[in-house]
Amino acid sequence: MTARQVFLRRSAATLLLLVSSAMPAVAGAETLQGALAKAYRSNPTLTGARAQQRANDENVPIRKADGRPNIDVDAQYQEQVVKPTRAFLAPDRQVNGTANLNVPIYQGGAVRNGVKAAKVRAEGGRADLRGTEASIFSQVVAAYMDVIRDSAIVSLNMANVNVLEVNLQATNDRFEVGDLTRTDVAQSESRLALARSDLQSAEANLIASRENYIALVGTPPDDLQPPPPLPGLPASPQTAVQVALTDNPDILSAKKLREAARYDVRVAKAGVLPTLSGFAQGSYTHFLGTLHDAPDQNGVVPPDPSQVNTQVVAGARLTIPLYQGGRPAAQVRQSQALEAQAIEREIEAERSVIAQTRSAYASWQASLQTIQSSQKAVEAANLSLEGVRAENSVGSRTILDILNAEQEALNAKVELVSARRNAYVAGFSLLAAMGHAEADDLSFDTGALYDPIVNYKRVDGKWFDWDFDPAPQPQATRTVDTPAQNANVPAGLAQQP
Repeated sequence: MTARQVFLRRSAATLLLLVSSAMPAVAGAETLQGALAKAYRSNPTLTGARAQQRANDENVPIRKADGRPNIDVDAQYQEQVVKPTRAFLAPDRQVNGTANLNVPIYQGGAVRNGVKAAKVRAEGGRADLRGTEASIFSQVVAAYMDVIRDSAIVSLNMANVNVLEVNLQATNDRFEVGDLTRTDVAQSESRLALARSDLQSAEANLIASRENYIALVGTPPDDLQPPPPLPGLPASPQTAVQVALTDNPDILSAKKLREAARYDVRVAKAGVLPTLSGFAQGSYTHFLGTLHDAPDQNGVVPPDPSQVNTQVVAGARLTIPLYQGGRPAAQVRQSQALEAQAIEREIEAERSVIAQTRSAYASWQASLQTIQSSQKAVEAANLSLEGVRAENSVGSRTILDILNAEQEALNAKVELVSARRNAYVAGFSLLAAMGHAEADDLSFDTGALYDPIVNYKRVDGKWFDWDFDPAPQPQATRTVDTPAQNANVPAGLAQQP
């Protein structure tokens, strides 16, 4: 095979790689929207975060219960085993029943502010759920693009190994006829060995990327298609930051936690205020025929007394705390310190989001510029390789020059593949930092979206003590039955970002 034929073979393989990103999705292929939809339905981190939010919602009825009436009934059966001294008339046995009703009337504002704090924390939890959703989607996008990138890199390295094998064969043939030296053969063998080592590393990276994809999405990657363009990317970092300060869920959650901490201070201050409650109590006692009266002066025992005793009392209880050992003041100071912490954490979240947004924007722009440079580098490297091969055919270039040119061409193509991956991931990370990378912002068909407010409204007004939910069942899918991944890629075809 001549140098010209080798170059045409490599050019054809490269052309397949470069045009594959423009090919339409085929039946059975996986799209990015489909991968995100699978993760949305069955990623355990996301389904676990939803369960955690449902637990947060229950804090509202729990705090409301502190201000609601409570009723309890106590029943006892007593058997007098040993009667006390001089208590001969005590009944031998009795049955007691007591019913208590307590109605909180005023608790110093503790209930009202506790309910408000729970509601605000539920709102903050919904913002945290949004953040978890965006984080999982960002990881899925990165894993999706990693598989596409690493598949392309494996294909490029395979093509490079094939070319170097042909080069080595051609070098040996020319060495046999005395056209080249043993040094040329050794250089070709060395470069082929390094290329095979690079291929093995690329295959290992591809397997790791595929396994990570399974961990996030739940199914193996199957013929991943090029992702769609990202919508709503900002024109400047200032615009991105302005949007992020309004829509980023981390900032919204921090604001809600600060607001809840303010209500916690009011709850603590209620510890020094009077409390008022109404109560009612009814008791019933039956002596089971064992109650006797004492004999009169003539020694005559009266007829059996009534064996039943009932009592009902009702009233109000006012409690005015006078001194509690300094506990309320300590609790107030503690709550104030936690409020101060919440204030600082809001500023911390704002700083972090600003930094993330600006960094993501810079990475996105840098990757776009790297794509342009890498495309030019690929074109120049291909032209250079063709020229070096042509010059070698007339004796003005050495085998080492050809090997170096081939390596430069490979490096340029790998850089282009990586830059496309980095640009897309950075762009999606920028959307996530802006608060626009959640299910409501993405176009994928997964049926009705999960709405945490539905559960909040469902439990907010519940009063019944026996209103339990069914036993929980797994929502996420397991991956134990998925096959171990390999580094196989379609021959001569790898999709790129």
